[in-house]
Amino acid sequence: MTRPLLICDCDEVLLHMLRHFSDWLSEAHDIVFDPVSWDLASNMRSRSTGGPPAPEEMLGFLDGFFPSQMHRQTLVPHAHEALAALAERADIVILTNLNDDCRDSRIAQLAAFGIAHRVECNRGGKGGPVARLVAEHGDPVTVFVDDLPHHHASVAEHAPRVHRLHMVSEPVLAPGVPSAPQAHARIDDWRVAGPWIAARFDAGRHAED
Repeated sequence: MTRPLLICDCDEVLLHMLRHFSDWLSEAHDIVFDPVSWDLASNMRSRSTGGPPAPEEMLGFLDGFFPSQMHRQTLVPHAHEALAALAERADIVILTNLNDDCRDSRIAQLAAFGIAHRVECNRGGKGGPVARLVAEHGDPVTVFVDDLPHHHASVAEHAPRVHRLHMVSEPVLAPGVPSAPQAHARIDDWRVAGPWIAARFDAGRHAED
Protein backbone atom coordinates (compact mmCIF):
# COMPACT_ATOMS: atom_id res chain seq x y z
CA MET A 1 0.00 0.00 0.00
CA THR A 2 1.31 3.47 -0.93
CA ARG A 3 2.25 5.52 2.09
CA PRO A 4 1.06 9.12 2.36
CA LEU A 5 3.60 11.84 1.60
CA LEU A 6 4.52 14.97 3.53
CA ILE A 7 6.53 17.59 1.61
CA CYS A 8 7.77 20.17 4.07
CA ASP A 9 9.74 23.40 3.87
CA CYS A 10 12.52 24.06 6.38
CA ASP A 11 13.22 27.73 7.20
CA GLU A 12 10.46 29.25 9.38
CA VAL A 13 8.68 25.90 9.34
CA LEU A 14 11.13 23.46 10.96
CA LEU A 15 13.99 25.82 11.82
CA HIS A 16 14.01 29.46 12.85
CA MET A 17 15.97 31.55 10.36
CA LEU A 18 15.05 35.25 10.34
CA ARG A 19 15.89 35.91 13.99
CA HIS A 20 19.37 34.47 13.50
CA PHE A 21 19.81 36.14 10.11
CA SER A 22 18.99 39.43 11.85
CA ASP A 23 21.64 38.89 14.53
CA TRP A 24 24.27 38.02 11.93
CA LEU A 25 23.43 41.04 9.75
CA SER A 26 23.89 43.31 12.74
CA GLU A 27 27.17 41.73 13.80
CA ALA A 28 28.80 41.24 10.41
CA HIS A 29 27.34 44.00 8.24
CA ASP A 30 26.01 46.72 10.59
CA ILE A 31 22.53 46.18 9.16
CA VAL A 32 19.36 46.61 11.20
CA PHE A 33 16.82 43.95 10.22
CA ASP A 34 13.18 44.33 11.27
CA PRO A 35 11.21 41.26 10.11
CA VAL A 36 7.90 42.84 9.16
CA SER A 37 7.40 41.39 5.66
CA TRP A 38 8.61 38.72 3.22
CA ASP A 39 10.37 41.42 1.18
CA LEU A 40 13.72 40.92 2.88
CA ALA A 41 15.38 43.98 1.36
CA SER A 42 12.64 46.29 2.69
CA ASN A 43 13.31 44.93 6.21
CA MET A 44 16.97 46.00 6.08
CA ARG A 45 18.49 49.38 6.92
CA SER A 46 22.16 50.32 7.08
CA ARG A 47 23.09 51.87 10.42
CA SER A 48 25.53 54.24 8.70
CA THR A 49 23.29 55.49 5.87
CA GLY A 50 19.78 54.64 7.04
CA GLY A 51 18.98 53.28 3.60
CA PRO A 52 18.19 49.78 2.34
CA PRO A 53 20.81 47.63 0.62
CA ALA A 54 20.79 47.20 -3.13
CA PRO A 55 19.04 44.02 -4.33
CA GLU A 56 22.32 42.39 -5.31
CA GLU A 57 23.76 43.20 -1.89
CA MET A 58 20.75 41.59 -0.19
CA LEU A 59 21.24 38.43 -2.24
CA GLY A 60 24.88 38.47 -1.19
CA PHE A 61 23.81 38.53 2.45
CA LEU A 62 21.72 35.38 1.91
CA ASP A 63 24.65 33.67 0.21
CA GLY A 64 26.77 34.67 3.19
CA PHE A 65 24.34 33.18 5.68
CA PHE A 66 23.88 29.89 3.81
CA PRO A 67 25.70 27.67 4.55
CA SER A 68 28.37 29.29 6.74
CA GLN A 69 25.96 30.60 9.41
CA MET A 70 23.45 27.76 9.42
CA HIS A 71 24.82 26.57 12.75
CA ARG A 72 23.01 29.54 14.33
CA GLN A 73 19.56 28.22 13.44
CA THR A 74 17.35 26.71 16.11
CA LEU A 75 14.57 24.15 16.04
CA VAL A 76 10.95 25.31 15.91
CA PRO A 77 9.14 24.09 19.05
CA HIS A 78 7.40 20.71 18.66
CA ALA A 79 8.57 20.25 15.04
CA HIS A 80 10.72 17.23 15.84
CA GLU A 81 7.95 15.45 17.75
CA ALA A 82 5.37 16.14 15.05
CA LEU A 83 7.58 14.85 12.24
CA ALA A 84 8.56 11.77 14.25
CA ALA A 85 4.90 10.87 14.75
CA LEU A 86 4.03 11.48 11.10
CA ALA A 87 7.04 9.48 9.89
CA GLU A 88 5.52 6.34 11.45
CA ARG A 89 2.85 6.35 8.76
CA ALA A 90 4.10 8.64 5.93
CA ASP A 91 7.13 9.35 3.78
CA ILE A 92 8.67 12.78 4.39
CA VAL A 93 10.67 14.97 2.02
CA ILE A 94 12.19 18.31 3.05
CA LEU A 95 11.95 20.65 0.04
CA THR A 96 14.13 23.68 0.73
CA ASN A 97 14.92 26.67 -1.48
CA LEU A 98 18.69 26.59 -1.25
CA ASN A 99 21.41 26.09 -3.81
CA ASP A 100 22.41 22.47 -4.41
CA ASP A 101 25.79 23.08 -2.77
CA CYS A 102 23.96 23.66 0.53
CA ARG A 103 22.21 20.28 0.48
CA ASP A 104 24.78 18.39 2.55
CA SER A 105 24.87 21.23 5.09
CA ARG A 106 21.08 21.18 5.37
CA ILE A 107 21.04 17.39 5.82
CA ALA A 108 23.65 17.61 8.58
CA GLN A 109 21.88 20.56 10.20
CA LEU A 110 18.55 18.75 10.38
CA ALA A 111 20.16 15.49 11.51
CA ALA A 112 21.68 17.34 14.47
CA PHE A 113 18.10 18.03 15.60
CA GLY A 114 17.07 14.41 15.08
CA ILE A 115 15.33 15.08 11.75
CA ALA A 116 16.67 12.60 9.19
CA HIS A 117 14.61 12.64 6.02
CA ARG A 118 15.27 13.08 2.33
CA VAL A 119 16.28 16.66 1.47
CA GLU A 120 15.75 18.22 -1.96
CA CYS A 121 17.02 21.68 -2.90
CA ASN A 122 15.12 23.95 -5.25
CA ARG A 123 15.19 27.41 -6.77
CA GLY A 124 12.00 29.24 -7.70
CA GLY A 125 8.45 28.01 -7.36
CA LYS A 126 7.86 24.67 -5.69
CA GLY A 127 4.90 23.49 -7.75
CA GLY A 128 6.96 21.62 -10.32
CA PRO A 129 9.16 19.84 -7.78
CA VAL A 130 6.12 18.91 -5.69
CA ALA A 131 4.38 17.44 -8.74
CA ARG A 132 7.48 15.38 -9.56
CA LEU A 133 7.78 14.09 -6.00
CA VAL A 134 4.11 13.11 -5.92
CA ALA A 135 4.49 11.20 -9.18
CA GLU A 136 7.70 9.53 -7.97
CA HIS A 137 5.90 8.29 -4.83
CA GLY A 138 2.96 6.87 -6.79
CA ASP A 139 0.43 9.71 -6.39
CA PRO A 140 -0.33 9.22 -2.69
CA VAL A 141 -2.36 11.54 -0.50
CA THR A 142 0.10 14.40 -0.03
CA VAL A 143 0.38 17.40 2.29
CA PHE A 144 2.62 20.37 1.47
CA VAL A 145 3.75 22.74 4.26
CA ASP A 146 5.44 26.08 3.56
CA ASP A 147 5.62 29.60 4.94
CA LEU A 148 5.61 31.52 1.64
CA PRO A 149 2.28 32.24 -0.11
CA HIS A 150 3.74 32.15 -3.62
CA HIS A 151 4.81 28.53 -3.12
CA HIS A 152 1.24 27.59 -2.24
CA ALA A 153 0.09 29.32 -5.42
CA SER A 154 2.69 27.38 -7.40
CA VAL A 155 1.63 24.05 -5.90
CA ALA A 156 -2.04 24.89 -6.47
CA GLU A 157 -1.21 25.37 -10.16
CA HIS A 158 1.06 22.38 -10.73
CA ALA A 159 -0.22 19.84 -8.16
CA PRO A 160 -3.77 20.90 -7.25
CA ARG A 161 -4.66 17.60 -5.54
CA VAL A 162 -2.04 18.24 -2.83
CA HIS A 163 -3.30 19.51 0.53
CA ARG A 164 -1.61 22.84 1.27
CA LEU A 165 -0.86 24.01 4.82
CA HIS A 166 0.46 27.52 5.38
CA MET A 167 2.74 27.77 8.43
CA VAL A 168 4.79 30.74 9.71
CA SER A 169 6.64 29.60 12.80
CA GLU A 170 8.42 32.88 13.61
CA PRO A 171 6.18 34.52 16.25
CA VAL A 172 7.52 38.01 15.56
CA LEU A 173 6.57 37.74 11.89
CA ALA A 174 3.47 35.53 11.95
CA PRO A 175 0.88 38.08 13.19
CA GLY A 176 1.61 40.41 10.28
CA VAL A 177 1.54 37.74 7.57
CA PRO A 178 -1.87 37.14 5.95
CA SER A 179 -2.91 33.57 5.29
CA ALA A 180 -1.93 32.33 1.84
CA PRO A 181 -5.05 32.49 -0.37
CA GLN A 182 -4.21 29.21 -2.13
CA ALA A 183 -3.57 27.27 1.09
CA HIS A 184 -6.28 25.02 2.53
CA ALA A 185 -5.41 25.98 6.12
CA ARG A 186 -3.14 28.24 8.16
CA ILE A 187 -1.60 26.76 11.33
CA ASP A 188 1.54 28.17 12.96
CA ASP A 189 1.93 25.62 15.77
CA TRP A 190 3.16 22.05 15.17
CA ARG A 191 1.03 20.77 18.07
CA VAL A 192 -2.01 21.64 15.95
CA ALA A 193 -0.45 21.14 12.54
CA GLY A 194 0.58 17.53 13.21
CA PRO A 195 -2.98 16.33 13.89
CA TRP A 196 -4.28 18.36 10.92
CA ILE A 197 -1.83 16.62 8.60
CA ALA A 198 -2.61 13.21 10.13
CA ALA A 199 -6.33 13.83 9.56
CA ARG A 200 -5.70 14.41 5.84
CA PHE A 201 -3.84 11.10 5.73
CA ASP A 202 -6.60 9.33 7.67
CA ALA A 203 -9.26 10.59 5.26
CA GLY A 204 -7.33 9.06 2.36
CA ARG A 205 -8.55 11.64 -0.14
CA HIS A 206 -6.70 14.05 -2.39
CA ALA A 207 -7.46 17.75 -1.97
CA GLU A 208 -9.76 17.92 -5.00
CA ASP A 209 -11.45 14.51 -4.60
